[in-house]
Amino acid sequence: MKEHTHFYTAMYLRLSRDDGVVLDDDNSGKTAGRSGESKAESNSIGSQREMIRSFLREQADMELYDSYVDDGFSGSNYDRPEFKRMMSDIEAGRVNCVVVKDLSRFGRDYIETGRYLEKIFPALGVRFIALTDHYDSFSADWGERTIVLPVKNFINDSYCRDISTKVKSQLAVKRKAGECLAPFAVYGYQKSSEDKNKLVVDNYAAEIVRKIFYWKIEGMSIAAIANRLNSLQVLPPKEYKQSKGLNYNGGFTGGTGKGWSGVAVKRILINETYVGHLLQGKTEKINYKVKKNVKKPKEEWVRVENTHEAIVSASDFQIVQHLLKCDGRVSPESGEINPYAGLLFCGDCGEQMVRRLVRYGASSKVYYICSTKNRGDGCSRHSIEENTLNELVLTAVREYANKFLIQEKLFEQIREQEVNFEAVMGANEEIIRLKQEQDKYDCFRTGLYDDLRRNIITKEEFERFYREFSQKVENLEQARKEQERLISDMLRIGAVSAGRLAVFRASLELKEIDRHTLTSMVERILVFENKRIELEFSFYDKYRAMQECTAILCGKKTDGERSA
Repeated sequence: MKEHTHFYTAMYLRLSRDDGVVLDDDNSGKTAGRSGESKAESNSIGSQREMIRSFLREQADMELYDSYVDDGFSGSNYDRPEFKRMMSDIEAGRVNCVVVKDLSRFGRDYIETGRYLEKIFPALGVRFIALTDHYDSFSADWGERTIVLPVKNFINDSYCRDISTKVKSQLAVKRKAGECLAPFAVYGYQKSSEDKNKLVVDNYAAEIVRKIFYWKIEGMSIAAIANRLNSLQVLPPKEYKQSKGLNYNGGFTGGTGKGWSGVAVKRILINETYVGHLLQGKTEKINYKVKKNVKKPKEEWVRVENTHEAIVSASDFQIVQHLLKCDGRVSPESGEINPYAGLLFCGDCGEQMVRRLVRYGASSKVYYICSTKNRGDGCSRHSIEENTLNELVLTAVREYANKFLIQEKLFEQIREQEVNFEAVMGANEEIIRLKQEQDKYDCFRTGLYDDLRRNIITKEEFERFYREFSQKVENLEQARKEQERLISDMLRIGAVSAGRLAVFRASLELKEIDRHTLTSMVERILVFENKRIELEFSFYDKYRAMQECTAILCGKKTDGERSA
């Protein structure tokens, strides 16, 4: 090193949020526009530059080759554009000296910083100077190189680790408080001008979202919805945000070309944000030194309900999720999904029924048969003609709608009175049944200790049974709490929304079965032999809960003959 008489110097400057710079709460790792400051450089960068220039003016053997500025990049790793450019100049022989304000400006990774300063730079004949740390590799003695320098690098690394932990903790608190930390609002919403961590409805985009859900419930396929949006020349989410002047360049494009795609439509249909809930914390960084994000298990996501105004009702959202699980193919004749697609199942084997067109000369009839039988894998045909099915389903839907509306009217009359919540919870049959089941398995679990002591079961059997019974107890506890929440919500806000009640009232006057009515009111239709069907209705849990509550508060039995 000492044979050099002239040094072509690189001035390296770096600043990041680790050093107290306020960034947007998007956890992106990049600086946002700071009020009163240049976007390209911060005042701190300017301070570093001035200090180094002042030093270089006093050095007769040093000439500034270039400045390298990484403004807004963490020191926890060396994946920085300007640092890489500086290393290219060093390796090309254009630079043989690096000057920084202090060691932390160069980097905060203890191992990597040591590798550069102790191996790479000496091997390349590069002089390194950290001004405020009073370190100069040209004149440093053995103690500075082997003791002082590693200790300072270790402290810088520890600082970075501590900052990372604090930032994660702060973000976790904000997520649990229901603050939206995403840099951009999901399509249909926008960031509030008063609170950047709160979502407010974007009226135009919200209406598009409602149409997407409505079309899906009406029976349109995802691809058909995308095509309709494109034919209406509706801008897809990315282009829409950019048209509003947002500097949006998300990683998801929704397809290979411009316009709406089936993938983009489905992302909207499965997003709980539209019901008013926030789901965040789906990914996390491997550690503070590695930028790569990994997906977290769904049970670790942070879910906070009712954080903002809903665009889609909870019932419509649930209907769509059900349809997405079991939607069938689009009919080539009508271009729409068959009204019974995803809803019709064999009552014996549980497989879906398939639609078959049978021609009789100039006439034809449509039948539904068991798909298991159709494949030749057993079961029986369970054949039912479509017109017969329509009549049976229409009658059942009308009867259910009539019963539901009568029960809802009685329930609302009682709900307007002063209600004893504890009395309702304590006498509800489903809650009582779940509690009894929970106590039974808890008793089984406790009895395992005695069985093990008496050598009735082995230790391996004890552990297996204990896990199974514990899981049963936990599941029943969760079901009991869910039932209590259901009743509490019904007593507080009513059984169903006004819009949903309108669907029930319209069903009373229904002349023929349609897709919207079926998906709104029916979860499954089971077909048995001899043209017998059973319908599993939506909101049946609320119907039974209304019966229970009405009976408890009136001191009567339900239609289902509550046991004494």
